Amino acid sequence: MLGGGDTNRVRVKNRKKEMGTGSRARGLVVKTLLLIGGAVLLKRLTKSTTRWDHARIVGNSLTGQKFSMEQASRAPDNYFNFRMLTCPAAEIVDGSKVLYFEQAFWRTPQKPFRQRFYMVKPCPKELKCDVEVSSYAIRDVEEYKNFCDRPKDQRPLPEEVLGDIGEHLTTIYLKRCERGKRCLYEGSTPPGGFPNSWVMNGATYCTSELAILKNNEIHSWDRGYDIDGNQVWGAKEGPYEFKPVPASSFNDMVSPLDFPPQQSVEKRIQGSFVLQD
Repeated sequence: MLGGGDTNRVRVKNRKKEMGTGSRARGLVVKTLLLIGGAVLLKRLTKSTTRWDHARIVGNSLTGQKFSMEQASRAPDNYFNFRMLTCPAAEIVDGSKVLYFEQAFWRTPQKPFRQRFYMVKPCPKELKCDVEVSSYAIRDVEEYKNFCDRPKDQRPLPEEVLGDIGEHLTTIYLKRCERGKRCLYEGSTPPGGFPNSWVMNGATYCTSELAILKNNEIHSWDRGYDIDGNQVWGAKEGPYEFKPVPASSFNDMVSPLDFPPQQSVEKRIQGSFVLQD
């Protein structure tokens, strides 16, 4: 028979045993939750990016208002401060996105000298690329001037946009950039470019290069060549670098760079492209 002290010691011992069992059970629950959470997180991190995910990323990166202001400040003899403006315009039945694009001197955005439709979609599985960006002429460019700046109820309807997609001009095939590079996607037109009978200066074909960088920065290099392979329009020193500019920076953008002599502009703007002498 146990005395009072012995009874208390047994009770304490049993209580510790119960507490130990409870702690082990709670620890097991916590470990289980951590394992489950880790598995879910790992699944999310390792989830493969689909072909349409790549197209969506490229389309979103192209969208918005960007300027070549910094580049024009560094190299005023070779580059102008242009505004590049792109926004969603329609969607094809297969999921391809149609973007409206225009380019203008930043001081006169209401007078774009270049207007296009871009169609963004995944590359066909048989091609070794991730995203296709095709450019098309617009049947009635006047109807689309400042399309992105207008309220949506004052823009052509998506079905009208699809009907106004004109001649196919170029297609750029983009691939994901390798690790360690600044870009996210980069690519170009195929070797030999595309026929270029629709622009002046005797160009017979044109080439385009495009790079999508972080922070929605775009590097774009379009060039035209004559039958002998001589470049007759487009920047010669390298691609145009378009970067988003915060609204607070607009006050700093007034510069003589943006007011080239009218005669010089007429010589350097040919058709819808910039010709660097």
